[in-house]
Parts: sequence; structure tokens; C-alpha cells
Amino acid sequence: MSCLDIIADYGLRSLGIGERVLPRGDITLCHQFTLIGSGLIWNLYFGLLALALGFVFATALALAKAAGNPWLRKPAEWFIFLFRGSPLFIQFFLAYEALVLLPKSGIPVFGITIETAWTTKAWAGALFVLFLNTSAYSAEIFYGALRAVPKGDIEAAEAYGFTGWKKFRRILWPTTLRLAWPAYTNEAIFLFHATTLVYFSGFPAFQQRGDALYYAKFFADKTFNPFIPYPIAAFYFVCLTLALIGLFGVINRRLNRHLPGQSRPKLRIRPQIIR
Repeated sequence: MSCLDIIADYGLRSLGIGERVLPRGDITLCHQFTLIGSGLIWNLYFGLLALALGFVFATALALAKAAGNPWLRKPAEWFIFLFRGSPLFIQFFLAYEALVLLPKSGIPVFGITIETAWTTKAWAGALFVLFLNTSAYSAEIFYGALRAVPKGDIEAAEAYGFTGWKKFRRILWPTTLRLAWPAYTNEAIFLFHATTLVYFSGFPAFQQRGDALYYAKFFADKTFNPFIPYPIAAFYFVCLTLALIGLFGVINRRLNRHLPGQSRPKLRIRPQIIR
């Protein structure tokens, strides 16, 4: 079997497309690159959706934390403290155990039964945990940037007659994003790395359709050689990190396009070893 045949058979296996049976004998390097790369689709799914949804929720949390009303500020502060103060690994297990306790027959609401079985699947439950976790960290980043907006910018906006939503949309929010973007880039990178923890969480992989680490572990067990599949998985994540740095760098330049060249802040990537 050629490498092209292997790619055709296993390239989308993590989505349930192609061969249903994992290779048992005569495992080649192409098998490992293909299947681990196939599993990376799920890591991209978790990372992209959690990042997009978390960006919106983190914005709301940052604004709530900066609000003067304690009914808005306190819940936001507690939420951020809870998810930043506890390990992500434990959050996965607690969420899974809580979701398992939901009635398997569903929850009746106004005569309509809402299904709950899907919440214990990795594509839903693990995504929900990652979304909440990154929202808390991103909210703290945005809150710090929001507090760092120069008062001169706010006073100038008010002098021009900007108030309320217009002042936020034209002055506060663009400046907050510009200040927060380097730190938010590091959070995005760590989020994609954190998707590998889904494999270790209680959320099961449906019909062996796991992520990149799932297939790396499979090949390490079958070949008794962990020094090939795990570096392959690391290689894919290094490539993913470089792509994120490039994409967020373009956005960073876009946010700072009005500044002189020597005044534009550059991204400084500081990988987090442990959260």
C-alpha cells in the first residue's frame, strides 16, 4: 500500500470517513503521520470554537468586571477567579461527572424533553470546559487592557462628543484590543495546546475517533516506540503554533497600523509550561 493510499484511507478517519479499522500490523511512518494529522482535526475543532466563543464571552466578562454595579462586577470576578484558580485538568473531570448525573432520559421543560446524552460526548462537554476556561483567562487580559486605556484618549473622545456605545466602539474597544493582543496571542496558543488534555479527561472518544494524542498513544502502544508518534504530534503542534503566530501577527499589525513603525508593539511569544 502506497502512502497516497494510506492518506486516502485514513486521512479523515477521525471524522468517521474512510477505513473503520485501525492498522494492526506493518505500521509505517506514513500511517503515523496520516492518522495523527487526522486526529489534529479535533484539536482544531476544540481550539477554534472555544477561542471564537470565548472571545465574545470574555469581552462581556471584562466589561462586567469593570462595571460599577456590584451585581455585574461580583459574579464576573467570582467566575474569573474560579476558572483561573483551578487546574484545567480537574475542570474536565468535574464537568464530566456533573454531566453524567443528568437524567439520561432528558430534562422536561414546559412539556418538551431536552436531550442530555450528548453533553457527555467530547465534542460538546470538552468544548464547553475549554470555552469557559479560556473565557476566564481572556477576560482578565481584556480587563487589564481596558484599565490601561490612556485617560487622554477617553477625554479626547468626550471632547469630540463621543458618549456611551459610540465611545466604546470607536475608542475604548479598539485601544483595549491593541493593548491586549500580544497577551491574548499567548492565550490562544496555550488553548490549542490545552486541547490535548481532552484525551486524558473523562470524555470518551466515539468509535476511536480521537484527537492527535489519541492516535499518538495508539501507535506508541502498538510499536513499543514512543519516540516516533509523540514527536510527530509535537511537530504538528509546532506547525500550528507558527500558523497562529503568523495569523495573530497580521491582526496585530492591523490593529496598530495607525502608529509609527518604531512605536508598533511586536508580539513576544512566551510559551506557558503549566497553567
